[in-house]
Amino acid sequence: MTASAVRSPAAPRFTWVAIVLHWTIGLGILAMLAMGLAMTHAPIPTAWKFTLFQLHKSVGITILAAAALRLAWRLTHRPPPLPVGMPRWEKGAAEGTHVLLYALMIGMPLVGWLLVSASPLNIPTVLYGRVPWPHIPVTAWFGWNKAQASPVLAWLHAWGGYALIALFVLHAGAALRHHVVLRDGVLRRMIPGLPFLGRPRPERLP
Repeated sequence: MTASAVRSPAAPRFTWVAIVLHWTIGLGILAMLAMGLAMTHAPIPTAWKFTLFQLHKSVGITILAAAALRLAWRLTHRPPPLPVGMPRWEKGAAEGTHVLLYALMIGMPLVGWLLVSASPLNIPTVLYGRVPWPHIPVTAWFGWNKAQASPVLAWLHAWGGYALIALFVLHAGAALRHHVVLRDGVLRRMIPGLPFLGRPRPERLP
């Protein structure tokens, strides 16, 4: 290998808008998953569960808005390139994982919104206790009644949550592998200035 074939692992970073949206969504998803699991599996008092449910809805709508902005920004601002020597299958897997993450980041809040709208309890949504949020007229738009819609939407929301957990773990694990094992600068694109553990390696050749 010639000296000219070795490149520094330092990579251009994402824009600050993309970085802020990325971590806002990531932290929001962690909070949503924790609240969802607590509401469905933890023995918490009913009053606390109601408060948690309202916060869950509020954070979900926030994630929906932030994910829509993040997608729009991604489509209009080219992300920094992946390492030159990264295998083609790995680049394809990364792109596929991102597509699925975007689908769930937008799809899960929408399904949750539909689920709340179709609930026979008809509990109003007030974002962060301040902003009234409308329900989607599920029965008028889709021709369902609430007894038909609720179980289907609840099933989609639950299994979508498990799928999001799996993708979240995969995404985080891949980022840590790039930083700790490969040390190729991929994670530093989203966390500028993050120190390597040991000396950074040169990029792999294709």
